[in-house]
Amino acid sequence: MAILNARGVTHFFGGLAAVSDFRINLEPNELVGIIGPNGAGKTTVFNLITGVYSATKGSIIFEGTQIVGKRPNQVTGLGIARTFQNIRLFKEMTVLDNVRTAHYAKVKYGPVDALLHTGSFCREEERIISRSMDLLAYLNLETHAGELSKNLSYGLQRRLEIARALATEPKLLLLDEPAAGMNPQEVDRLMELIRRIKIDFDLTILLIEHQMHLVMNICERLIVLDFGETIAQGKPYEIQNNPLVLEAYLGKEMQG
Repeated sequence: MAILNARGVTHFFGGLAAVSDFRINLEPNELVGIIGPNGAGKTTVFNLITGVYSATKGSIIFEGTQIVGKRPNQVTGLGIARTFQNIRLFKEMTVLDNVRTAHYAKVKYGPVDALLHTGSFCREEERIISRSMDLLAYLNLETHAGELSKNLSYGLQRRLEIARALATEPKLLLLDEPAAGMNPQEVDRLMELIRRIKIDFDLTILLIEHQMHLVMNICERLIVLDFGETIAQGKPYEIQNNPLVLEAYLGKEMQG
């Protein structure tokens, strides 16, 4: 059974259709990419899936639950996490606290426990800190745990965003241009990280990316958007040799 099924998803900003009749069927443990030029509607699709926007038309079913109209925190609670095209960390908080904060989406104590520092509260806080440090170690960030996130290098901030997303214990992870601003060596390391995360955390991954080297090497299939409409989808080699895609999007970059 598909983990995510979207049918006929359409969203208007004023009279303009930012996304039109978008469809996707994601199977568990797939790694699928969405590509297209700036303004094609890629991030809007992510915002529709995560509840930032509510689709004007269509349905989005996640593990059998209709999520159109649900708030972002509700979507997160169901098991969908994301990173952002523009990094959105809590810059004045430490690296550890950025990850700890994400755990509170599924905290196992109530307000009274927090107020009175009950045994339940203390045990849960210890679990959250331990789990957060495990995630930082997994992403080679443990030595930065006490630093303010704003002081991390760009590449490390990208990793921290992924750690924070993983802290919500997702089943579906959405990565919005995770390779943005990275040099070729960093992109290669990121590809290996995404492959490992998919296996080690048993995740389905949907990503947006402009780095063709990355999407062609790790994605199992691709969806191509143009002005909010899907113009092609298929295996990377099929997209790479699609004349419409070559002409409309990728041009010399793909041919080279």
